[in-house]
Amino acid sequence: MKLHSQILGEGRPMLILHGFLGMSDNWKTLGNDFADAGFQVHLIDQRNHGRSPHSDTFNYLELGKDTREYIDTHRLKNVILIGHSMGGKTAMTAAALFPHLIEKLVVVDIAPKYYPPHHQTILEGLSAIDNASLTSRGDADKLLAQYVKEKAVRMFLLKNLYWKTKEKLGLRLNLEVLASQVEELGSGLPADYSYNKPTLFIKGERSNYITSEDKALIEKHFPQATVISIPEAGHWVHAENKDAFYETVMNFV
Repeated sequence: MKLHSQILGEGRPMLILHGFLGMSDNWKTLGNDFADAGFQVHLIDQRNHGRSPHSDTFNYLELGKDTREYIDTHRLKNVILIGHSMGGKTAMTAAALFPHLIEKLVVVDIAPKYYPPHHQTILEGLSAIDNASLTSRGDADKLLAQYVKEKAVRMFLLKNLYWKTKEKLGLRLNLEVLASQVEELGSGLPADYSYNKPTLFIKGERSNYITSEDKALIEKHFPQATVISIPEAGHWVHAENKDAFYETVMNFV
């Protein structure tokens, strides 16, 4: 699995893994900020997302192995690994399986617990776009608005559009596999997985993805974990309060 990435800057390696239905572009602004601070930032498209290859296999074990393969291919050492949401689960898995490769771990607004499926409406909207033979982004937005009311979420999702031909828009996502295996998305970290190096969990103050009840489970898997809440932010904490997020990560790394 040869993952696609954008590499910014020079210095200590920092890998950033996007969330479900996202892509490396979602982190471009912060990636440039971290690069300016002296890091070599690797913005990675995970399998079945962005410009990375598609696969019928989609689970956190394979996503974690993809991360290991990427690190080996680029001959990276002492990696700082950052992951948001689904990417956070991938990052937890990779750190637990390959701790010798990861110097520090940052997990953004996700806990190591099971989450029930909650993306069905979004997936239905994307499927409608995929089946509609659309010829303009405006038409795609109108169609998606029937399923997703929040404009900011639609703009995030519509980043997946690209010109499949000169006349027809398509989605970069492997939507069929992601929809059929969405149950894998919510999987909890296996009970015997742990990572005993510096770990930072960042939650959005307005998000309910990480609760106070999750602290014991976090510390079980990540004995050196700290949990910090970012004000005026929900699940997309890195976009909703970018400056506070950047400062928090920089203080940790």
